[in-house]
Amino acid sequence: MNETPQKLSYVHRGGDTPLLGATIWSFFKKTVASCPQGEALVSIPQGKRLTFVEFQEEAGKLAKGLMALNIGRGDRVGIWSTNNLEWVLLQMATARIGAVLVNINPAYPPEELHHALSRARVQVLFLIPSFRTSHYVQMVCELCPEAKDADPEKFACSRLPDLRCLVVYDPVDVEHTKRPEAGFLTWREVLAKGADVSDEALSNREATLDPDDPINIQFTSGTTGFPKAVLLTHHNILNNGYFTGKIMHFGPEDRLCVSVPFYHCFGMVVANLACVTSGATIVIPADHFDPGAILTAVEKERCTALYGVPTMFIAELEHPEFHRFNLSSLRTGIMAGAPCPPELVRRVIEDMGCKEILIGYGQTEASPITHLTRPEDSFERRIETVGTNLPHQEVKVIDVRNGFVVPTNHQGEVCFRGYHVMRGYYGQEEATHEAIDEAGWLHSGDLGILDDDGYLRITGRLKDMIIRGGENIYPAEIEAFYFRHPKIAEIEVFGVPDSKMGEEVAAWIKLHQGQQGEPEEFREYAKGHMAHYKIPRYVWIVDQFPLTVTGKIQKYRMREIASEWLAKGKLS
Repeated sequence: MNETPQKLSYVHRGGDTPLLGATIWSFFKKTVASCPQGEALVSIPQGKRLTFVEFQEEAGKLAKGLMALNIGRGDRVGIWSTNNLEWVLLQMATARIGAVLVNINPAYPPEELHHALSRARVQVLFLIPSFRTSHYVQMVCELCPEAKDADPEKFACSRLPDLRCLVVYDPVDVEHTKRPEAGFLTWREVLAKGADVSDEALSNREATLDPDDPINIQFTSGTTGFPKAVLLTHHNILNNGYFTGKIMHFGPEDRLCVSVPFYHCFGMVVANLACVTSGATIVIPADHFDPGAILTAVEKERCTALYGVPTMFIAELEHPEFHRFNLSSLRTGIMAGAPCPPELVRRVIEDMGCKEILIGYGQTEASPITHLTRPEDSFERRIETVGTNLPHQEVKVIDVRNGFVVPTNHQGEVCFRGYHVMRGYYGQEEATHEAIDEAGWLHSGDLGILDDDGYLRITGRLKDMIIRGGENIYPAEIEAFYFRHPKIAEIEVFGVPDSKMGEEVAAWIKLHQGQQGEPEEFREYAKGHMAHYKIPRYVWIVDQFPLTVTGKIQKYRMREIASEWLAKGKLS
């Protein structure tokens, strides 16, 4: 008797709309032509607004200024700044002349700044003077003491031989920003230099560009060692932003409140390029994450969409004056960047009224979105899966031991192939080959399960898997269970070393405001509902988690801190 062959975990999703064979700027011009007077950018902290025509004009002036600085096709231009209108202008200006924009994390200390500038071989660096306790000009001068006395036209740095120009701007008052040291130019000076560049020269530069040209370097948020430099093309990120916007049904009537940082792919691609390709408005509520400013922006600007990682949505929902805000304009948005607990998604739908909130999944190396739920998906699929892959992308799930594709509904490593896969890690050929195999598949390092209809459920990270006495334990499963507890606002589960079992299960729990609880209460809660070896042996009640600037949880720091606690006898 013949057995029915098992369906394999492989999906290629075509699409009614072809891929865009265009550069970012050439497609942007079509958007401007279709809604010239529509609002393109609103920066609330700066009190600035630009229509699409004004956006085009300002980015054009800056593009000429970059050419006047002798920035050529493929040259690297760094941006070290929090969110502001100038960040987006520089994004579009570099795309117009074919320069590679290098996104630098505003939280970097001097050592990591040096790594980023050196790894990407940045030639021109734009930066703001400071933010909170980070004094960017001071840190640059530590790396390049030559900046204090140099002629900005002849700047050179011995520690960073590729760096030849520094440009500073203060978002509070860009027009009147002064040179902090002799070796810096200002934004206004760059624009003035651009006045000598002709329209013809700018057009001629545009004509030399190709959609497959590298246009962006983003650094992965590495948890060990220095982050790697992900090299992305026009074709990568333009199509990713475009198809994300189409799935969300974005149009000129939409206004997106961008609470995620621009330096990250969530902000630069999923937010900015989704708006630029659809005619939607980019609303900047603050220069950094501020739940009160975000809720205010949604109300005052009548935003129809809101982005964020789970910790951001939790902070907004937990805001002491949450119920005072009128969020009735919200229609859609994306929650991504970390596992999204179903109960949190339900709260965003019910309490925020964001009926079409979508769950996204991907990684920087994939431009970044690979999977997204759809507004028309069933409620269960919208809260329990990360949806299906975007048009023109392939996905498969493989056995981590032998690389074979597993049957549907079986766990394995998630892999991607298609237009969205990065060109590679800049200057790191060996690391590129480790991430992308000979057949062009990008190995994500994530564990997941594809169902028969192509919906993906992420079950954890390979590196986060806990091996306790030979049993494989996946933190995401335990976290999803505990998130239903009425006292728990957030929970993170991870492994800690154990001399007998190899690893033991540990958990950090953050309670809702006004709630109290003891560790043993939460261990008892799980008994009878999950296997005994999955129940956290160690439970700590905490006020906050270690986070990256993008709001991602740093589990490696939790492991380090918890190991220190255990060594000191602090068992809960």
